[in-house]
Amino acid sequence: MKQPDYVRTAQTFARRELIGKEAMLDSLADAPLPVYQRFADTGLANWWVPKQYGGQGLGLEEGVRIVAELAYGDAGVAFTQLIPILASSMVARYGSEELKEQYLGHLVATNGFCATLGSEHESGSELTRITTTVRREGDTLVLNGLKAFSSDTDFAQFVVVVARTEDNGYLAVLVPRDTPGLRVDKRWDVIGLRSSATYEVTLADCRVPAGNALRGNGLRLLEVGLNASRTLIATTALGIARRVRDVCMDYAKTKQVKGAPLVTNAVFASRLGQFDMQIEVMSNQLLAAAREYDAISARPDADEEFVRQGTLKSSLTTKMFCGQTGWQIASTASEMFGGLGYTHESVIGKLLRDVRYVSIVEGGDDVLRDMVFNRFVVPVAKRA
Repeated sequence: MKQPDYVRTAQTFARRELIGKEAMLDSLADAPLPVYQRFADTGLANWWVPKQYGGQGLGLEEGVRIVAELAYGDAGVAFTQLIPILASSMVARYGSEELKEQYLGHLVATNGFCATLGSEHESGSELTRITTTVRREGDTLVLNGLKAFSSDTDFAQFVVVVARTEDNGYLAVLVPRDTPGLRVDKRWDVIGLRSSATYEVTLADCRVPAGNALRGNGLRLLEVGLNASRTLIATTALGIARRVRDVCMDYAKTKQVKGAPLVTNAVFASRLGQFDMQIEVMSNQLLAAAREYDAISARPDADEEFVRQGTLKSSLTTKMFCGQTGWQIASTASEMFGGLGYTHESVIGKLLRDVRYVSIVEGGDDVLRDMVFNRFVVPVAKRA
């Protein structure tokens, strides 16, 4: 089957700009990297933004196919490009028309980035315990707090901040990056995805118009946004797993075992067959989750239906499955390389570090297991 143009574009970009550039991409170089602009030059930046605001309006299924190709080259670059879907989709669904025209239109026109400020050190995965506050003063909203992990923030055009209101409710508020009081404190020295950039951020009396608040409960809107980003984060594990499989095959063609190429070894062959089976299941699960999301998006009452459902089971299970499976594949492959797999001489070590993040960000596996149990396993009548 002929690949769609957007898949070929992403594939060509990854092979031209990412593969073979591991030393640069794994160096924690100053962000934003020039390669981000070269990706924008392909025309695929912010591919999900609706057409009425200048975007291509591609669905999550198309996003899965794009991200899989980018992550094959470098998961950090893929993550940098995909993570704005969280903030921008919240704005697209629940922002005022003025906000959408101003900020989404400019985002597309300039191939820009946006970010989300949700997590905090003390609350961890319990977002109901966040301490960042938002209060109203006339026609102005004032935000204060410390956010622990936010990717792309320093070079974002705007951020969406989830904060607690004075009556213990929650709002999601759009804050332009250049707002006085929004300060990036540090960039985290991460183990993997080192071509991406994640920051700790302080908000000190940040003032924005009251109209910058999105419509609805801020935590519920964050849940809705996470459905797309979690699925795409899971997709990076697929891209990494494919790359691991191919790197193993290349290694096996030159490595000799008992006087014969490793590729002829039955144990090695069985492991590669296992990898390919796992990759196939990962791909099918990702596409199924994306199609469910796209089916809801196509409904005339999509915004209301997403709020009603909140977190989709498919996004949780897909992220857990792909993170765990990708880690198993990369870990097994590192053993197959012997001592070389524990050095920086082989790309396997980088791929192993990169894939680990899938089971950590936007809810670690234990957090997601608990969500699946309480929301989908416990009978409705017995749920808290």
